[in-house]
Amino acid sequence: MLFTFIGGVGLFLLGMRLMTDGLKVAAGDALREILARGTATTGRGILSGVVITAGVQSSSAVIFATIGFVNAGLLTLFQSVGVIIGSNIGTTATSWLVALVGFKVNLQALAMPAIAVGMFLRVTGGNTRRGALGDALTGFGIFFLGLDVLKNTFTDFGEQVDLERFVGTSLLSLLAFVAIGIVMTVVMNSSSAALAVTLTAAGSGLIPLTAAAAMVIGANIGTTSTALFAVIGATSSAKRAASAHVLFNLITGVVAFAALPLLLWLVAALAALLGLDPTPAVILAIFHTMTKLTGASILWPMTPWLVKFLESRFRTAEEDEGIPRHLDRNIAGTPDLALEALNMEIKRISAMARGAAYASLSAEGPAQLQRLQRERASIDKLVLAAGEFATRVQYGEVPASIAGGFPVALRITQYYGDIAEHAEEMVRASATMPVTGDEELAGAMADFKRDAVHLLGHSNPDGEGFSDALMDKEMQAFQEHYQTLKGMLLRGGAQGRLPMRQMVGRLDEISDIRRILDQAVKAAHHTITLRQGLHGAPDLEEDSAKVESGHADEISATATASSGDQK
Repeated sequence: MLFTFIGGVGLFLLGMRLMTDGLKVAAGDALREILARGTATTGRGILSGVVITAGVQSSSAVIFATIGFVNAGLLTLFQSVGVIIGSNIGTTATSWLVALVGFKVNLQALAMPAIAVGMFLRVTGGNTRRGALGDALTGFGIFFLGLDVLKNTFTDFGEQVDLERFVGTSLLSLLAFVAIGIVMTVVMNSSSAALAVTLTAAGSGLIPLTAAAAMVIGANIGTTSTALFAVIGATSSAKRAASAHVLFNLITGVVAFAALPLLLWLVAALAALLGLDPTPAVILAIFHTMTKLTGASILWPMTPWLVKFLESRFRTAEEDEGIPRHLDRNIAGTPDLALEALNMEIKRISAMARGAAYASLSAEGPAQLQRLQRERASIDKLVLAAGEFATRVQYGEVPASIAGGFPVALRITQYYGDIAEHAEEMVRASATMPVTGDEELAGAMADFKRDAVHLLGHSNPDGEGFSDALMDKEMQAFQEHYQTLKGMLLRGGAQGRLPMRQMVGRLDEISDIRRILDQAVKAAHHTITLRQGLHGAPDLEEDSAKVESGHADEISATATASSGDQK
């Protein structure tokens, strides 16, 4: 009987996992669209949270997605609180599913066709959204198989052992059942599973209604463990959003436990008013919904205060520029959100690398070198973090439409890493190099750096008036300017106007500048490709390869011209 019970829980958890993962992949951009458009106000955010959670049958999945949106800058913390409240209300759908279907329908007759159709879609759909929908439908069937096993196990156990005589109504007894609910949720890593076990046990007459209600409260509190584990080492934004989830459930749990007799009386009256069959499972489903609505009615008016309170917390991590602010591991399982998060982190890396490039072009000296060394170290950390994040995402099932986006994103981060490296090298060399004594050559160097600063500004894909065509035209002119200045420096060295060591140093300097600009232009082209992919471009890797091929031709032509000049 014990192994049958554990097996039933295992089937239930497997079904929930397949349902949630399948629906997330099948939904694709729909999740992002609903959250992005449905959170303008707290009320709309709550409604969005309810709808999405009821659809994917996992409040944890929605909470993690919400955290990802906060990290990616698509949702403010204020908007996320509404979604979190709604998600907690939406999780009551599982209770109603168990109460209305689990005890009213032949579960095997419902489960087997769902598994059959689901597996047909998986086999014929492959790695498409149709296949993911098949996973979800298969999970739905396995969910009901597990529920059927639990129901039969509790019925058999209840006929052999009378637990009711061991259950008291004292405060300590009820607290013990709250603790059982918490432990069950933490062990199963699913409040939905803990609630299903509780409702099934109560519906089979194994435990009395009051004790089961206490376990429901415990399951609501226990679900915060997922968020608490998830924010270990996470970003500040993730910690704030997760804290809102924890506070909601703690406040709801305390209020529900304090008003437990009153709430159960109101639930019984409401069931009679609605004409519902007052079975233990139905009573507990109403109780679960009422506790969540009570928590929402308390927290909704407090949202502005809560946001202000949370925004003053968890600021330590942001003091280190090398710590990612958008790459939260909790959204690595949702590829659409993960790619959006990478895009937002790339914006940060871009701003830092461009700042280093501007600094290297406009200032010299040991103090500037120390600053650039710190910035390069931070950029290197972010590039490494982006690589690890992209690898983690690709361990899972990534839709073909965005799969090419992750290699493109990593290529962009490498370009910005190269920019920081060349900027540091340039300043390190310049710090020990004497000022050019020849006025003509010094003026030519100054003009070249001004052109570089101008092109660097035009190669910023987030800048005003950015244009691919204008950037390419200016890059071609800049390459010609580079060759002209290179010839001047070589002639200056040959004529004795520039000491040989200084000539070599200046040649290295302008080579670093050219390399910085070349990488910046490549990064801009690939960034545009990446962002088009976020909005449905067909083949990111193919477009990226074309960009890379075009720049390889330019470099080859430049190298050939350079070789001719040296000869």
